[in-house]
Amino acid sequence: MLQEKVCTARRPKLGLLALSLELYETLAPELRADRENWIRRAVIPALEKENDVLFGKAVYSRETIRSEVRRFEAEDVDALVVVFLCYSPSQTALPALVETRLPIIIWNTQELFAVDENYGNAELFANHGVHGSHDLGNLLNRYGVPYKIFTSHISDPDPFETIRDTFIAQRVATDLRSARFGLMGYPFPAMGDFAADVSELVAKFGAEFGVVPVEEYITRAADAPAEEAAALAAEYKNTYDVAADLTAGDLDAAARAELALRGIVADHRLQGLTYQFTALGDDSRTSTVPFVGISRMMGEGVGFGGEGDVVSTMGSWIFQQLTGAATFSEIFTTDFAGEALFFSHMGEMNAAMARRDRKIPLVARPEPITRTRDRQLALLTSLEPGEATFCALVIDYNASDNYKIIMAHGEIEDFGPLPQLCVPHFKFRPDAPVRGFLTRYVELGGPHHNAVCFGDAAARLTAFADAADLDIEEI
Repeated sequence: MLQEKVCTARRPKLGLLALSLELYETLAPELRADRENWIRRAVIPALEKENDVLFGKAVYSRETIRSEVRRFEAEDVDALVVVFLCYSPSQTALPALVETRLPIIIWNTQELFAVDENYGNAELFANHGVHGSHDLGNLLNRYGVPYKIFTSHISDPDPFETIRDTFIAQRVATDLRSARFGLMGYPFPAMGDFAADVSELVAKFGAEFGVVPVEEYITRAADAPAEEAAALAAEYKNTYDVAADLTAGDLDAAARAELALRGIVADHRLQGLTYQFTALGDDSRTSTVPFVGISRMMGEGVGFGGEGDVVSTMGSWIFQQLTGAATFSEIFTTDFAGEALFFSHMGEMNAAMARRDRKIPLVARPEPITRTRDRQLALLTSLEPGEATFCALVIDYNASDNYKIIMAHGEIEDFGPLPQLCVPHFKFRPDAPVRGFLTRYVELGGPHHNAVCFGDAAARLTAFADAADLDIEEI
């Protein structure tokens, strides 16, 4: 199970296509209204616990089905959920389903739970949609129309246990097509594993990628309102374990850097942002590196990747949206003795995923990682121990469509923060033996930038890989 979410995302938006049979308009004229009442009374309330649902009426002709599907397309639903209220012949719905760009999900369900000695004509007429799913599924298979089918009853303990991941994955795939990601500066020189053709990224995922001038960051930080910077510095003092040697000027510089990032993300309408720290140091006016700000913003759902890596920036945002809690990460050292991996980075980690039994230390790096006018502060985030999933979005031209996801289940250990380190860090122990894990990760083309999320995210990641037409490999 995935743990409690730490960032919020919009709910999946579903279009409910309820199919009936034209013959019954004369043979059983009351049936359609009765089945629509069941949809409104039982099905929609159950779906609406976790999703936004659009439903108009039951449809049974080519024209009404096509009209309803077009309405859902105009409303930008994430998925088309087909429910058979009774039998409905496949050729009636097929033209609209062949034409639509919407993902198709058949939910095979009915009102009746048990067939017993009281089963009669009324129960038969109101509960015989299952063979409609057979008919339609056969034609969708025959003509290569992708779809998913799930079977459950509304009274099951969790009727959406198997379908929930698909709803969320489709929502993320929809949002990705209009997402925007920014690069501040330039990618770290000679780092090749995340070198990407941006046109290919746009063609594959639909997202938009833009450049944010370093000068904009410098100007925004310098021009940040003093009262806002002071309020944010006070928040740091109240929220974190602030090192005794930090001055008011240190906190002010970190607060201004965060305000600059927040302004950039808001005004450029970004879902994620990456910067390259040496690029910030190229300009002598740079006050500090925004380690604190981006660590806090990751906890609010902003994607981040280090060193100008737009692929891991997009990947971390995807994993956050899928699971609610993910952090950019990088393996630094192998713990052979403990069958674990030590993760760290220069100063960026999702602060909302920090262990809950203590305040996060806020310290200054003893040595600057690049030239800045003020000291560089960092949150020494160590993650909450427990079940976790390692994942990476990978450029792989041997994959079916040049990109894939690598994932592995494991556990975040009860480790850190170590007082002698001034960078965020944690240990993750994969289920696979660490030697085999690392060997296989390299064999699969795993990059040195990756992500870690809470809980067992395998089903959610697999559903997204299917929705986004990605290969997926589990170690």
